[in-house]
This record gives sequence, C-alpha cells and structure tokens, in this order.
Amino acid sequence: MKKSASQPAPPPAWTFLSNHGHVLLCLAGKPAMRLRDVAAQVCITERAVQRIVADLEEVGYLRRRRCGRRNRYEFHGGMHLRHPVEGHRTVGELMEFVLGALAADRPARQRRRAPHCPPAAAPDHTRGKQPRRRGVPAM
Repeated sequence: MKKSASQPAPPPAWTFLSNHGHVLLCLAGKPAMRLRDVAAQVCITERAVQRIVADLEEVGYLRRRRCGRRNRYEFHGGMHLRHPVEGHRTVGELMEFVLGALAADRPARQRRRAPHCPPAAAPDHTRGKQPRRRGVPAM
C-alpha cells in the first residue's frame, strides 16, 4: 500500500542523539524559541522539554534569561560532553557540526542578548522604599 503525500512520516524508532541533545540543538539554533515549539519539533511533551531544560541548566550547559514576557536561552559551548567516549569534545563543537554557521559563527554578544532584550539591570537595593523627591528630606 502506498502512502499519500499528506500523511506525515512516522518518527524513527531510534536516533543518534538523545532528547537532551535535540532540545539543546533547538535552543542553540533559536535562543528565543518557545518550549512548546521545541516540544513539537523534538516530538516530546512540553513537560519533558521543561525537565530537560532544567537538567541542562543544573549542570551548566544552558542558561535561561527572562526577556520581557519570554525566555531566551544561552548555551555554553566550552563545556565538554558528558560521556567518556565523546568527553574530549565540547558542546560547541557538536553545535557547530550539526547547526553549522547558525549557532557557532554567531558573535558571542548576540548569543547573550538580542537587540530587543535590554541588559539585565543592576540589583535594586532600595526595594520596598519610597523614592526620595528632590528637595524633600527623607523621613
């Protein structure tokens, strides 16, 4: 029986990269990608993507930054892969191999912050205090 062109191909029984690798590749290629979209692309649930992102953040491969109402993700390419077989290679080398210029050739400052995302503000040590008006003594 022939498949029609409108039916999507079934997912493969196995792949060379784990779901952790797939999620990291998605976020390295598109740092502002929503986790819902990552889940759709990797073919896993959104909750599974959230757990994977938490795992990647915990060990330092990924960093999440709030940018308005969205998150942006920055991967740390200098960290080595975890398994002894590929431990002599870095995450950045893997990203460059799979994504090519998309992630590896982008300047570091663009990976850190998008043009629409202002730099993180310095901590506000006056939290809870009323701003002082000029000419009016503080109480």
